[in-house]
Order: sequence, then C-alpha cells, then structure tokens
Amino acid sequence: MKLFDLTGRKAIVTGATRGLGRGMAEGLMEAGCEVVLVGSSDTALKVAQEFAERGFRCHGIAIDLADRARREEGFAQAVELLGGHLDILVNGAGIQRRHFCEEFPIEDWDDVLEVNLTASFHLCQLAGRQFIRQNSRGKIVNIASMLSFFGGFTVPAYAASKGGVAQLTKALANEWTGKGINVNAIAPGYMATEMNTALINDQGRNTEILARIPAHRWGTPEDMKGLCIFLSSDASDYMAGAVIPCDGGYLAK
Repeated sequence: MKLFDLTGRKAIVTGATRGLGRGMAEGLMEAGCEVVLVGSSDTALKVAQEFAERGFRCHGIAIDLADRARREEGFAQAVELLGGHLDILVNGAGIQRRHFCEEFPIEDWDDVLEVNLTASFHLCQLAGRQFIRQNSRGKIVNIASMLSFFGGFTVPAYAASKGGVAQLTKALANEWTGKGINVNAIAPGYMATEMNTALINDQGRNTEILARIPAHRWGTPEDMKGLCIFLSSDASDYMAGAVIPCDGGYLAK
C-alpha cells in the first residue's frame, strides 16, 4: 500500500547500530527510505556499509549524544548526507544505569538524563526547525518505555527520562501538529536486547516478566519495525502525541 511506502523519504535514526534502533532503521529501509545511522562510535560506518552492500541507501555517522555541541554539528552533517532534506527523525538511542535509589550516583543520573531526554529534545528541536525551514511535513518517532507508565526498580534515572520522553512527545505534538509535523512515541515492552541482559539473566525476574506477557516471549527488534514504519508514513498523518505500547500485551494484564 502506498500509505506505508517510504520510497524517496529521508530519515535519521539514532542508536541505530544495534538493538531496537537497528531494527527500526532496517524497517525504514525495507520500506524504501534512505537512512543515516547514528551511533556513538565508528561502528555506525561499518553497519551502514553492511546495509549498503544489501542494496539499501544508507549512511553512517558517529555522534556522541552526550556532547551538546557535537549533537548539533552531527545533525547538520547527517542532513547533508541526505542531500539537505529530512523527512523522519527516530530517537532510538538510550542508555541505562542500575543502582538502588539510595546509592544512585548523581553522575549516572546526569548521564542517563542527558542522553535519553535532553538529547531527544535537542534532536527533536533541530528536526522541527529543519521541517519548518523546508516548509514540508515531518515525522518524529520518540522511544518511550514501559517505564513511561510505571517506576520499575533500581532504574530511577531511566524511569524519569522515559516519563519525560512521553510528556515531551505530547508537548511537541501540541505545538507542531498544526505545522504538519507529527510527533509520536513507541513504548517498547520487555525486549531481548543488550540493555536488558541483567533482567534476562535474572531467572526470578525473567520468569515474573514472562508470566505477565500474554505473548509469552520477550520482544525483538523485528517487532518494532511495523510501528516505526507506520509512524513514519502517510498512514499516521492524523496521529499526534500518542505513546503506543509495543509490549506483547504486558500493559493489558
């Protein structure tokens, strides 16, 4: 269907060298999109080359998202790689730190909030300006979390950052929907990625989590593709400020 066809569209995806970010980037390319993969190291260039060898239009760039000056510079470079035009931003990057609340280092708090929330806002702002300057429609897909809905354990910074991403998504939608910029978020459930290795290896928590998921399995990067394509395509033109779970039914139980 043409509603979901992204042929000719241009996207920036952060956190795109592994895990959910890589899965979403691959989904966009499979739908016809040209994508800049943003990673924290030169691995982004290698991953982009691997996709290019499979016939996709793909570029890679290393950006330290904790560095505010580098974020702005890197964003401009990414848009340049796309020929000076942008249609889609996917804020897929995120980091995690685990400590009991009373022991949580303030430095870790700052690191998590900077990458997960502040960088997401900054890139949304840069993308919003780009869309307005182009006088074109635009799509922004933020990545929220199950911890946008509840607090979790030993992850206060992550929970705070993802609660913030959900509210940021709504705030941006209020101001930008009328300008043709759709801002929405996906809230992944429990996903079998490197970030969740500690939970997967904790037999007690793993059993507890699986018992609550009606799909009876952890999610995968493949499970994120459809929603990301939808929120990046014309099919979602009347969607704004939504935070959509992709969780195998976890929140429904």
